[in-house]
Amino acid sequence: MSAPRPPRIAPGTREQTGWVNALIARAIGLGGGTVGPPALFTTLGRHRRLFRPWLRFAGRLMPGGALPRADAELVILRVATLCDCAYEWSHHERIGRRAGLGADDIARVRAGAAASGWTPRQAAILHAVDELHTTRSLTDDAWSSLRTAGMSETELIELPMLTGHYEMLAMTLNTLGVQPDRFRPARRRRGRRQSPGRA
Repeated sequence: MSAPRPPRIAPGTREQTGWVNALIARAIGLGGGTVGPPALFTTLGRHRRLFRPWLRFAGRLMPGGALPRADAELVILRVATLCDCAYEWSHHERIGRRAGLGADDIARVRAGAAASGWTPRQAAILHAVDELHTTRSLTDDAWSSLRTAGMSETELIELPMLTGHYEMLAMTLNTLGVQPDRFRPARRRRGRRQSPGRA
């Protein structure tokens, strides 16, 4: 992916975003493992009237959407690839792993639906994202493939909305020059000490 442009709008301070938005950004960073509040939220938080309504809508799509989390992450990672958005990719590569996508799955998202190894449902979703990105609609064949793959009406409504939302977000991130975040090292789970010689 291309290197992000220098920031055009810098992340906001607590005074610039307001203390409520600053607390929200801090909490999201703690949950997401970033070093400090994520730049996406401290940047968008500068638009105080827009930030929280957008956040509620975004949360209804992910993580609160009807699509299974692994499917939603495929959509978002494919959008990040098509829109050349390093910020989206860096976050959702991590979230995708937590949602159940393997390292091979995440790597081949860049190749799209034609790559070998996808289930019919995954391939149909990835193909649909490509069509939505290119044509802003779906052909009857793409729609039929999603139906055949078992997608419900609710999921079919959500799929173009999720795709469009993350395209909008990628466009905003790329335009504003929001810099990718740094992540804290993953914590190891504490377990009981094993006796010497036990595997």
